[in-house]
Amino acid sequence: MTPDETAAENEASLADDPAVRQAIAESVRGDVRAVVTAHPASPLAWAELADSADSSGHVVEAFAFATVAADLAREQLAAAGWQPGSPVPWSDEPNRAYLRALDAQRRAAEALGLRDRAAGAARELADADAEAPARIASEYTPTQVISIVDLEASAGRGTEAPATIGDPIAAPEAAGAAGED
Repeated sequence: MTPDETAAENEASLADDPAVRQAIAESVRGDVRAVVTAHPASPLAWAELADSADSSGHVVEAFAFATVAADLAREQLAAAGWQPGSPVPWSDEPNRAYLRALDAQRRAAEALGLRDRAAGAARELADADAEAPARIASEYTPTQVISIVDLEASAGRGTEAPATIGDPIAAPEAAGAAGED
């Protein structure tokens, strides 16, 4: 972006879509599919869905959703005059859908062993905005679901229960500790 907040001559930008941003903000993270269904041409909705799938450990789905997001973004950027390899600045918030999609595609491709595809997505991301990978890592790091063992429920059976944020944690009981500080 130039100092007067207009796109530089060789920079294109995705259109802002406040309705999609609002729908995502109002949705539960696992319910992003409804946003995609309501806005199927939105790269942002698909990028959110890719991040959600990645956060849940669904690598195949994350790769597919990220690929759709990146393809839709490329189409929309090209319609705005963008040429592949031209800058797509992170500083222009709507562009983050494309940049996040490329990073999600890269992560999923790596997890699937698609090294060439991962390298291509990494190159495309760096060409679009060299600072984007660090920004994505600091602002959009996916959270993996972890399992914890419920010792009382499993009673030695090795049963695991998925943990979610906000699960209550039982206070440990100490035998004979009543009344002691």
